Amino acid sequence: MYQFLSSLSQTWRTIILSVLGILVAFGVSLITYINPMGAVLLILAALFVVFMIFLFKEPYIGLYALTAYCFLFGILSREVGGIAYGIGIEALLLLIWVIVIIQHKRYDWTRLNNPLTKLMLMWFIISVVEIINPEGASVIGWLQEIRSTALFPMLIIPLVFLLIDSEKKLNWVLILLIALSLLATLNGMKQQHIGVSSGEQKFLDEVGAVTHLLWGRLRVFSFYGDSGQFGVSQASFVMIAIVLAIAPFKSWKRVLALIAAGLSFYGMLISGTRGAFFALAVGALCVFFLTKNLKVIILGVVVAVLFFGFLKFTTIGNGNYGLYRLRSALNFKEASLNVRFNNQKVLSERLQNKPFGGGLGVIGTWGKLYNKDKFLSTIEPDSYWVKVWAMYGVVGLTIWFSMMMYILGKCSGIIWKIRNVGLRYKCIAMLSATAGIFLCSYGNEVINSMPSAIVAALSFALIFQSVNFDERESLPSNNNSEPSKDTEGSNDNDLKIIYS
Repeated sequence: MYQFLSSLSQTWRTIILSVLGILVAFGVSLITYINPMGAVLLILAALFVVFMIFLFKEPYIGLYALTAYCFLFGILSREVGGIAYGIGIEALLLLIWVIVIIQHKRYDWTRLNNPLTKLMLMWFIISVVEIINPEGASVIGWLQEIRSTALFPMLIIPLVFLLIDSEKKLNWVLILLIALSLLATLNGMKQQHIGVSSGEQKFLDEVGAVTHLLWGRLRVFSFYGDSGQFGVSQASFVMIAIVLAIAPFKSWKRVLALIAAGLSFYGMLISGTRGAFFALAVGALCVFFLTKNLKVIILGVVVAVLFFGFLKFTTIGNGNYGLYRLRSALNFKEASLNVRFNNQKVLSERLQNKPFGGGLGVIGTWGKLYNKDKFLSTIEPDSYWVKVWAMYGVVGLTIWFSMMMYILGKCSGIIWKIRNVGLRYKCIAMLSATAGIFLCSYGNEVINSMPSAIVAALSFALIFQSVNFDERESLPSNNNSEPSKDTEGSNDNDLKIIYS
């Protein structure tokens, strides 16, 4: 077709393309007249074709699209409905993997030979073996649970090693994550000050009101599955933004990061999620340990102590419901906390003779749907750590917890050795966020739910991958270096100059 058009004169090409355009317009109009949804489907099909063209040319675009989808598919679930939109994650992953395999010669597959991908594969194999757990949990429940517990990280993490092969692409991942999180913040602010949409109201009417309307006050949940996920996610992006704000980048970038931190902190408050406080606490500890900058450490410790004292020893701001809820995180006699401890005692008794747990999907949402005959399904886990314990037993929990501790420790070691100061701060930002997500998973199911699940997977993989970006140390800048200059390739001497 292209050769045929090329052989024609300019006049004939114009005539033929104009006629084709008129025919397409007429066809779309006819389809719209017959069935308005037909036009929508036609547009979506055209967009899909364009997406596929870009995807075959640059498969890493698929990873960006997957990230966006993991943040936003909740909109489709609530506002459109009709199907389980979570299956779109598998569809995108399958599509990306097929293209990567077809174009396998483009990629350095030796990068998959690292501890992170091996651990994810090991955990996936353990999860598969759980299908023969003697407690006899439902196979359908197992199939639903293994997706978020083991399948997604095993498929996402290798893609990062193959497709995100430069610091520039890492930068775009960070920009995309922050933009998506801020979009969720804005929607949360809309819920708080303007009201919820029809789909969101339906969610509250059917299941959400019990946990999201307390004393007539809305616990904001934005696009996400619940307010706990929203609050912890917002707290993790507070840490990302703050770390980038203190990094030696251009002034306008640092100002934008501070604005993002402020908006995310407000989103965290209106979520009413008490556990989000601990995301800030553990994130701050990561920053203090890894920045290698005395002024940052001293300033951070002072701010952290003042913030803790403000929450623990004063009642200032209790008129603000979000701040009141955050302050209650430091009340260890709080009623709901005692309920969780009592549930854990009951689980301890039931799991005493079950070293491998009750099987995947036996507790939580899938337990209620597919394992109603099992006692474990009647207990609320209220924690991903507890959920792992109930499903995999003490053996599986020990393996999972040790694996997570190793990954966090290994990431810290990698960051500690990074010479490129700008890259180091980006990795510190990701690790501080992910460490907070991991700790908060003790209080809520966070690290196994979107979008925190993909944030954690991307962060771990990008930190491991960062050793491939930190190939050389740039020359130190002169003594007239300004804080506004980008020093993403500078060394430690540059950082001392900047903060002196």
